[in-house]
Amino acid sequence: MTYLYARTSVTTKRAALRAGLASGELLRLPGAFNPLTARLVQQTGFEGVYVSGGALSAAAGLPDIGLTTLSEVTGWAADIAASTDLPALVDADTGFGEPLNVARTIQRLEDAGLAGCHLEDQVNPKRCGHLDGKALIPTQDMVHRLRGAVAARRDPDYLIMARTDARGVEGLDGAIERAKAYVDAGADAIFPEALADEAEFAAFRSAVDVPLLANMTEFGKGPTLDVDQLRNLGYNLVIYPVTTLRLAMGAVEAGLRRLAADGTATGLLGAMMTRSRLYEVIDYDEYSRLDADIAGFTLPPDA
Repeated sequence: MTYLYARTSVTTKRAALRAGLASGELLRLPGAFNPLTARLVQQTGFEGVYVSGGALSAAAGLPDIGLTTLSEVTGWAADIAASTDLPALVDADTGFGEPLNVARTIQRLEDAGLAGCHLEDQVNPKRCGHLDGKALIPTQDMVHRLRGAVAARRDPDYLIMARTDARGVEGLDGAIERAKAYVDAGADAIFPEALADEAEFAAFRSAVDVPLLANMTEFGKGPTLDVDQLRNLGYNLVIYPVTTLRLAMGAVEAGLRRLAADGTATGLLGAMMTRSRLYEVIDYDEYSRLDADIAGFTLPPDA
């Protein structure tokens, strides 16, 4: 059997994410800002793929302030999800509008093949979760967002996660109270953004019974905890949302400066993915075999 894109159905991916959350293990989801990166995430042994709104915005040359649209995010996320057998969790920002818009967002992302998404409680225009000056909608308004999301969901395995940015605005206790209200509204999991230290991660785990996500973004407000620490704290998922983009862009910038200075890319070859490795990652041979099977056959003679 020859396959294009993923070999695993969306139903199976969603079930795998749910099973992973129930297993007691820590699921690691590096960010993928394009389908090629998602393939590498799978091939290097992780449990899922994260589609970061901040990374997609940056890849489009935009700041992460809610400028990308539902159609753009859905299109990018669909291509990323289709390229891997791993479940993909997408950042749905504030849901792209009011509760009815949020309901449509959920169904569009379901149809796009995502395993789940998270919705946040910031106002529009939103800000990166690790910047100052964030503003939150009232708790009851976020509850309405979540109720719209849950009511619109058709596949019960599609994961609806609530992100709260309240730690930097209302303090830890305010963030926990919001999280509890979001669980009551139907959220399957909680993403507490920008917690200050390991003790706050532990306090959140003690207070909230549903699966929790830890954001280990670089250069942020929170601590950098490793997988053993997060596992011991009882967290269920960890994302590295912009790591791959930062790695790629750091290498691209350094390479371009070297190319400009040297006038040749010869000195950069050792830092590049080779042609053969690229073809391996994208299954070039598999596509060639499929093309030959389809176009290279001959019809039998007429009976």
